[in-house]
Amino acid sequence: MSAKITFIGAGSFGFTRTVLKDVLTFPRLADAEIALMDIDPERLDMSRECCQRIIDAGGYKARLKTYTNRRRALDGANAVIVTILSGDTDIWQHDILIPKKYGVDICIGDTRGPSGIFRALRTIPVMLSICKDMQEVCPDAIMLNYTNPMAMLCHAMQTVYPQLTISGLCHSVQGTANMLAQWLGKTEQDMDYVSAGLNHMSWLIKYEYQSRDMYPKLRKLVQTREDIYYQSRVRNDMFLMLGYYITEGSRHNSEYSWWFRKRPDLIKYYFTKKAPASGRDGSNAWLVKMYQRRKQTWRKELRDWINHPDWSDPAKTAERLKRGNEYASSIVNAWTGGETYTFHGNVPNHGVITNLPQGACIEVPVVARRRRLQTVHVGDLPKSVLSLTALTANNEMLAVEGALKKDARMIYQAIAYDPLTAAVLSLPEIKKMTMEMFAKNKKYLPGFKSNL
Repeated sequence: MSAKITFIGAGSFGFTRTVLKDVLTFPRLADAEIALMDIDPERLDMSRECCQRIIDAGGYKARLKTYTNRRRALDGANAVIVTILSGDTDIWQHDILIPKKYGVDICIGDTRGPSGIFRALRTIPVMLSICKDMQEVCPDAIMLNYTNPMAMLCHAMQTVYPQLTISGLCHSVQGTANMLAQWLGKTEQDMDYVSAGLNHMSWLIKYEYQSRDMYPKLRKLVQTREDIYYQSRVRNDMFLMLGYYITEGSRHNSEYSWWFRKRPDLIKYYFTKKAPASGRDGSNAWLVKMYQRRKQTWRKELRDWINHPDWSDPAKTAERLKRGNEYASSIVNAWTGGETYTFHGNVPNHGVITNLPQGACIEVPVVARRRRLQTVHVGDLPKSVLSLTALTANNEMLAVEGALKKDARMIYQAIAYDPLTAAVLSLPEIKKMTMEMFAKNKKYLPGFKSNL
C-alpha cells in the first residue's frame, strides 16, 4: 500500500514545498497520499497549488488532499510533518518588544530566552493536541517537527507522549558542515562529522577529512582569512575560544550567551558591514520585521513561483525537482521500509550524552529504519562547551515543566537563568519584565498560577 504523509501547518510554504519535492524523489513514496492541513483556508489553497505544480512537473502519481480538520488529515498517516506557527506577529512581536524595553535586545527570538519561552508557552498546548490526535488515529506514525522552539516543544511532547515516535529536525547541522567544507575546498559529502548538543546549540565534536582532524586548518583559515571570519563572526569567535564549531548561525547564537548582545556597541561590532549581506543584519526584532513584510508580499511571491517560466523548460524543471539536503524525506523513506538513513535529530537524552541532564531533548545522530529510530551513543560533551550547553538544557527543561504545570514562577526562574537576560537585568527587573509578558499573553495562556 502507498504511504500517507500529512503536513500539519501546510501553509508554511517553504518547508511544505521543499519536503514534498524531496519526498517524491523516492520511488516508494512517489505515489503517496499527501494530506495538507492548515487552519487558514487561503494559505491552504495556495499550498495545494504549489504542491500540485510539483506533482505535475515530476509526473508523479501522488494524490493530494487538503483539510482544515486535523483529525481527518491525520487519520491513517504513516508520517506527520509539523510546520506550524502559533499566533500572528500581532502577539509574538511582544516576545521581543517587551524585553527590548527592559534592555534585552533580541534579533530572532524563536528558540530560547524570554522570547523563545513565551513562544513555547503558546505553542506547547497546540503540539500536545496534535499528539493526542495522533495517539488516537495514527499511533504508529512518526512525527517530524520543524516548528520552533524546537527543543522545548519536542521535550514537552516526548515527556507527555513517550509512546509516540517524535523527532525534531533542523537544517543547521548539515548547513554548517557544508559551509565549513566549502571553506576547506571540499563538499559536505567529503567530510566525516558528528554533531551533539541541543538544537541551535549543537557542536561539531568531530570534523574530519580522510581521518584527519580539520579543526587546525579551520582555525588557521578563520584567523587569517577576513572573508571567512566575517561570514559568521559570532560563531567564529566562539570557535576560536571554545575549540568546537556551533551549528546555528550568528543571528541566533548572538542571543544564547552572555557575550554578544548585552550592549549596543557589541551588536554593532558583531554585525558589521564587512559581513555578507545574508548575515549582516542582527538588529532588534529582525525576524518580526521579515514576517511583517512577507504578510504583504507572500501571495505575489507564491503566484510568481507557480507561474515561473522555468517550469516550461525540462532541464530547469529537473533541476528544481532535485532532492535537497533536508532530512525529512529520507527519514520517511526509511520509516516506511526504504534504505536505512542516519541524520541528526532531536530526541530524549536516555544516556546518550552522559554529561547533560537525563531526559533533556538533545540533538544527536539518529538512525532511521523501518518503523524505528535508534539514537547513537555520544558520551561526554567536551568541557569547553559543557557549561553553556548544560545550563541551557536545564533552563529548557525548567521552562517546559513550568508550561505543563502552568506555574508562572518556574517560567520566571527559567528566564532569570537565561544568559543574555541575566547579563543585562537584575532579578527584580527580570520579574517585572516576566509579569508584563504574562499580562500581554493572558488570553493565550489560560490557567497559569499567579504565583510570581
